Amino acid sequence: MNEEKLDSLQEETVVETVETESEMQTVQEGFLSDNVKALSPTQLVVKRFFRSKLSIVGLVLIIGLFLFSFLGPLFSPYGETEIDYETDRMNVVVTEFTYEVPMYDEFGSPVLDENGEQKYESIIVYQMDKTQKKVDDHALPSAEHWLGTDADGMDVLTRIMYGGRISLTISFIVVFMEVILGVILGGIAGYFGKWVDTLIMRIVDIFNCLPTLPLMLIIGAILDALGIKASVRIYYMMAFLTFFGWTGIARIVRGQILSLREQEFMVSATARGLSTKRKIFRHLIPNVMPQLIVSMTLGLGSVILSEATLSYLNLGVPKPYAAWGGMIGDIKDPIILQNYPNLWMPAGLCIVLAVLAFNFIGDGLRDAFDPKSKK
Repeated sequence: MNEEKLDSLQEETVVETVETESEMQTVQEGFLSDNVKALSPTQLVVKRFFRSKLSIVGLVLIIGLFLFSFLGPLFSPYGETEIDYETDRMNVVVTEFTYEVPMYDEFGSPVLDENGEQKYESIIVYQMDKTQKKVDDHALPSAEHWLGTDADGMDVLTRIMYGGRISLTISFIVVFMEVILGVILGGIAGYFGKWVDTLIMRIVDIFNCLPTLPLMLIIGAILDALGIKASVRIYYMMAFLTFFGWTGIARIVRGQILSLREQEFMVSATARGLSTKRKIFRHLIPNVMPQLIVSMTLGLGSVILSEATLSYLNLGVPKPYAAWGGMIGDIKDPIILQNYPNLWMPAGLCIVLAVLAFNFIGDGLRDAFDPKSKK
């Protein structure tokens, strides 16, 4: 009876590859147990993912960067605003000046005293000078400022925290918008085929042929000429990154749907008379999600690098807002580059760690979703 039960369970359940005889014995004993439960596809993916050490390292790095960026400013004495201006950064010196000005009546005629001479009144004017800074420009690391201060006397560590907020948020929003646009156009092209597929794919080819960097330089010059505010310019940059980056997702979705639309479950859905919208978004898109998740994870690192490149060319997040790429782009003086590594190395290290972490997670998800993976 136990042997028949083992044979039937082995036919209905996908068993992971085991590498040792002891593991095989444990699996067989589990099949013989009345309380054994087969792992769901999601559980198998999670188990394969956490089996990879690099995946765990990438996950830990991302969680650490998010905690550093979003919770770190709460513990910083210089994190009162995102711009990181200290309220007492400047010594305010008030100077009093007294001026004697002639007096006039309501009709504009001079007011005279009892001797017939022009009458004067005293006016006191206060002038506030904020030119004397408490924090030196380009200060080296100290007990007060662990990573020193930049050219404006701002605390570098706090700006790195706020820069992480902007860089990580931009990457997730851009990738999310790329996926929405790519899934819609790629799904339509793959499902309908024929002239619809040809038209959309030709549009994709045109976008792939566009010189992205020169166009971004032109767009940046136009934004400068229009005087777009820094807070609004961030959204323009996210829109442009999405506009030039959705084609890869569309190609992936289109290719997967072309191979899936002729499968048996799609023939069954057509025979049942399901609507086109339901067949695409209820049956086809969920089967493409594993490849989309991997592509999204790998794309997050690419967006961070794109933001860093644009910021270095003065096309990214402008001052006074901070971003990791923008902090590196501010250091273009060879003297500062050589003598003040505390101004650019920490931001560069954060970019490297974020990109590596996303790539590690993407590789781990790719192996986890692969049913032929033995890892």
